[in-house]
Amino acid sequence: MMAEVGAGGPRLAELLALGRRLWDELEASTEPSSGASAVQDKVRQGLDALQRAAAMVAQLELFSENEELEEVASADLKFMLLPALLGGLTLKQVDLSRRREHLESAREHFLRFLKLCRNYGLGSFQLPPSTPGEEKAESPLPPQDPTQPNLLAMAMSRTAKIERYKQKKELENKLASMSSSVESGTADEDQIREFYILQIQKWINTSLEEIESIDQELVILRSRDAARQAPAGPRGPSRPARTPLKPFILTRDAAQARVFGAGYPGLPTMTVDDWYEQRRKQGIVSTPQRVPGASDEELQKQQQETKEEEDDEEALRKARDWDDWKDTHPRGYGNRHNMG
Repeated sequence: MMAEVGAGGPRLAELLALGRRLWDELEASTEPSSGASAVQDKVRQGLDALQRAAAMVAQLELFSENEELEEVASADLKFMLLPALLGGLTLKQVDLSRRREHLESAREHFLRFLKLCRNYGLGSFQLPPSTPGEEKAESPLPPQDPTQPNLLAMAMSRTAKIERYKQKKELENKLASMSSSVESGTADEDQIREFYILQIQKWINTSLEEIESIDQELVILRSRDAARQAPAGPRGPSRPARTPLKPFILTRDAAQARVFGAGYPGLPTMTVDDWYEQRRKQGIVSTPQRVPGASDEELQKQQQETKEEEDDEEALRKARDWDDWKDTHPRGYGNRHNMG
């Protein structure tokens, strides 16, 4: 059936041609931002033209599930591209508040195109699931632990991507060599038919890639939306506010405390034991527990060594000498140029 509907308005072929031209211009655009008004105007015009063309195709019942590819007229094959072009233009919309809506709409267009191609036996590919996240009914892979990466699926996906890329480059080269004769009207029907089938095969690869990207982005958007809607969980008990510490001089023992205390009326001194006891009372540190396995003899030996150190006469003599010196030399003594 030849599609020539359009009395009183643009014909179906003209609407498709307009949508294709706008798509090509957008793909070749050098605009720095896809959100530029000139870019989005073309996106809206292209969507409008292609949506009207799709409505005409549905009205004409141009394609049927009960016919073979050979039954479709060569001139009508190009109209099979309508859902794919609609999906591509839908993705070019930049309204962030409707991003999820645009992704889901584009996915439906691409999936409709792939189902149409599958029905006519165009291309050999595995149809994506109808809903993102569903298991593919035709998947030959065994059940996989969801917590572990499916290495086999990853390898198959990578191989499929490489194969699609090779096919895409081959198709682009063939289309480039045939486009001039088809557009000039010098190509015969067989060449026209081959040209449109090659275009369809190229868009099959594009649609599979776009659906894969869409599914990945939808997962991110849904996780983000779920995180925003989730109620805030109960918080744990707040830690008690600690009393701010005042500056002090930390000394090793009482002898040093007496030495450093002289001449420092504004800065109190504190031994390590006093400091530790103060922190223990504040609940900041806990009382040390006895080390398991330590015998009473070892503990007594440690205590004896500590006692001997404290009673060391030389240490006491030096401490007293230092104490006497501090008594006669207050803090800041001899510092005339603020260098200490």
